[in-house]
Amino acid sequence: MKTAIWILVLAVVVVGGAYLVDRSQQPAQPNEQSLISVQVDQPAPNATVVSPLAVSGQAVGGWYFEASFPVELLNSSNQVIATTTAQAQSDWMTTNLVPFTATLTFPAQTTGSSGTLVLRKDNPSGEPQNDDSFSVPIVF
Repeated sequence: MKTAIWILVLAVVVVGGAYLVDRSQQPAQPNEQSLISVQVDQPAPNATVVSPLAVSGQAVGGWYFEASFPVELLNSSNQVIATTTAQAQSDWMTTNLVPFTATLTFPAQTTGSSGTLVLRKDNPSGEPQNDDSFSVPIVF
């Protein structure tokens, strides 16, 4: 009888240990911070902007290629009125957020008209599944 109890205890320990090892190898559930791909600090949404427009924020390393990604400024008709390249301000070869800066120079627009700042994930492959963008509404 004592042998049967020891075998049962040993089986519980082995099964419990296997469960813990299996759980430790599962990926962690994403938290809110890990879901953020781009964060724009400047300009704020719906801010009134003038040329030259300074842009700053952070993007995950996967948005960059060779430490940069494209930025566009669209007018109220969704026409591109300026383009530039955002530059990483630190090591971009990471999955973490990396600070960036960019400056856009654009022609005068109708005062009070709307526009959109568009940050595009650099996609040297050209594959549509690798495209991504982040937009910030602005006012001229």
